[in-house]
Amino acid sequence: MTGASRGIGRAAVRRLVAGALQTHLVLLSRTAPQELIEELRAAGGYVTLIGTDLSSLHSAGEAADTVVQLVRSGGLPPIGALVCNAGVQYTNALTETVDGFEATFAVNVLANHILLRRFQGHLQPGARVVVTVSDTHFGDLRHNLAMVPGPQWRPARTLARVAAFPSPNSISAGRTAYSTSKLAAIYLVHEYARRLPAGVAITSFNPGFVPGTDLARDADAVSRFAMRRFMPLLTLTPLATSPGQAGRFLADAALGAVAVPSGAYIDRDRVANSSPESYDPQRERDTWEAAEALTAQYLASTADQHEEWRTDANDRHHRRQ
Repeated sequence: MTGASRGIGRAAVRRLVAGALQTHLVLLSRTAPQELIEELRAAGGYVTLIGTDLSSLHSAGEAADTVVQLVRSGGLPPIGALVCNAGVQYTNALTETVDGFEATFAVNVLANHILLRRFQGHLQPGARVVVTVSDTHFGDLRHNLAMVPGPQWRPARTLARVAAFPSPNSISAGRTAYSTSKLAAIYLVHEYARRLPAGVAITSFNPGFVPGTDLARDADAVSRFAMRRFMPLLTLTPLATSPGQAGRFLADAALGAVAVPSGAYIDRDRVANSSPESYDPQRERDTWEAAEALTAQYLASTADQHEEWRTDANDRHHRRQ
């Protein structure tokens, strides 16, 4: 699981340990939340922490390789679930990673692709993959109170580079990069649903508007104050979800408590439709192919599997058309 050190993820791992005895959690995290690890172990969970900086695709690939090696050696059990929960939002569309990618797209899309590609041959039958997305991808008042601009789609290769949107140094551009990256993540989920082996399910999970998760930690002081002091009051209404509630919903999705078909969109605790724009087979395939090309050098350890994956995936794709 990524993104377990705070907010939704922190609540989710507590629920995972409580809801599934003998759970072995592997946390891919840049920081070491030692007090959380001790709490989970005291509750009966087994926890392995692997240092991972998802803004570095090399780090994401190394972390995935470490997990795979531990599974192969028997140091970890087979992978029964993968939860890609980490996400970032910046106050501009100019933040660049060490790999030269726009940081929002790199963390919210490309890092997930690396993990999924590296683990795809090690997910046991019946495994579940959950990717945390956002209803900001709708881009309307109903779903995000007009706080985040809707997505502005560009070819994925363009979105992966800085300055993909007008006024790229503005807060608006940063938030547009976020909503657009979440649309791209849904496209990848739809495409993976066609390509993953039968018996492995992948879903998008929308926690709703969740104030108090520290997602806006890079925002201006006024916005941070509002998110921490006033916005949590909205959790008393249907307009927002508390971190604890969202974490429970995420854990339930990972545990399979919500029966959903592969490729589905889980809106908090139920299956729903994502935005009309998010159903576009051409964009879905283009996004997957762009992610493949952009991350190729970070997937070198899977080169021997690449052609077999491509052939099998294409066969499944054509059979389902």
